[in-house]
Amino acid sequence: METTDTSKEAVVSKTLFSVLFAISFAHLLNDLIQAIIPSVYPILKENYNLSFTQIGLITFAFQFSASILQPFVGYYTDKHPKPFSQIYGMVFSLMGIICLSFADSFYWILISVCLIGTGSAIFHPESARISNLASGGKRGLAQSIFQVGGNFGTALGPLLVALIVVPNSQKYILWFVIAAVIALGIISKIAFWYRDHLIYRTHKTTPFVDFHNLSKSRVKWSIVILLVVIFSKFFYSASLSTYYTFFLMDKFHLSIQQAQFHMFIYLIAYAAGTIMGGPLGDKFGRKYIIWFSVFGATPFALMLPYVNLFWTDVLMIIIGMIISSAFPAIIVYAQELIPKKLGMISGLFYGFAFGMGALGSALLGILADHTSIQYVYHICSLLPIIGVICYFLPNLKKK
Repeated sequence: METTDTSKEAVVSKTLFSVLFAISFAHLLNDLIQAIIPSVYPILKENYNLSFTQIGLITFAFQFSASILQPFVGYYTDKHPKPFSQIYGMVFSLMGIICLSFADSFYWILISVCLIGTGSAIFHPESARISNLASGGKRGLAQSIFQVGGNFGTALGPLLVALIVVPNSQKYILWFVIAAVIALGIISKIAFWYRDHLIYRTHKTTPFVDFHNLSKSRVKWSIVILLVVIFSKFFYSASLSTYYTFFLMDKFHLSIQQAQFHMFIYLIAYAAGTIMGGPLGDKFGRKYIIWFSVFGATPFALMLPYVNLFWTDVLMIIIGMIISSAFPAIIVYAQELIPKKLGMISGLFYGFAFGMGALGSALLGILADHTSIQYVYHICSLLPIIGVICYFLPNLKKK
């Protein structure tokens, strides 16, 4: 059946919410699989007598494998778009889940998380491009819809692990194969839309939109500032995603299940903040949202190590909502700085974010072994202060 010119035009000019919600749900399932890794740390630590340094190395292996490939995947797909590449990525993640459920040593755990990391590296750059292409110009909104799926997946991970894996055994991780299979079905549908979109765009000249008149050196400095902001955000986030359950168990003497439920509260708040970041950036300017979302978390982060369990939950909700609103705005701001290389710039920033999370987890694990998990949180509370550097970002033109 032939597609009319009118319906083809709609592919390019309208905000396609069906595509955005589909890619967002695929992102949910992808990040749900990723979230299994930190969620089972207490189980793995107990089963295999792991140190915090080894826990940090597991996170490093996962996030480094996820980060190192992403800019290269993005750079390659900018020149040679691969609509079906996400399917290969999800197959890697599927193999990683199976390996992790049967892993019986520290080295098998490392191999398992590297497979999941590789799947993530293939998934993210092309998915960010698809959300941009389906945005109809509402880039911030599209990026928020895409990101919120991933963050809800990250939030569901510890909850499902607490309900399915913790009461039983490590082999129950196999249940998450269902999520990978569902994701494969959704990604396959999206791939056909993406293929048709690419075919149409090759036969139609689309106007290039320039979002700024900055010099090349100013663009480079702006990218450097954004990368420093990501360092601050994701180094701090590493302390929350990798070690928060251990912090709660150590300070408040909670069980693994209880700590996972408190982790879920923080991650839901993190997901909610993502919904706000993109549209607010569209409305008020991305620079201000980035500045507020990183530097604005400072007073709450500084208070966190000194309060009781109730106020820990309250502060974590506030921190999660504030700090998570930055990433959609950062990604779209970076895309607008270099609009001709969407895949490469998305891969660079996703990759750098994962890389900072990897480095942060590894270094904080070593620090926790030599001091204490509570000392780690005292040190990390200072990191959001670095967000003040956002003052030097230029304002980009409105669409």
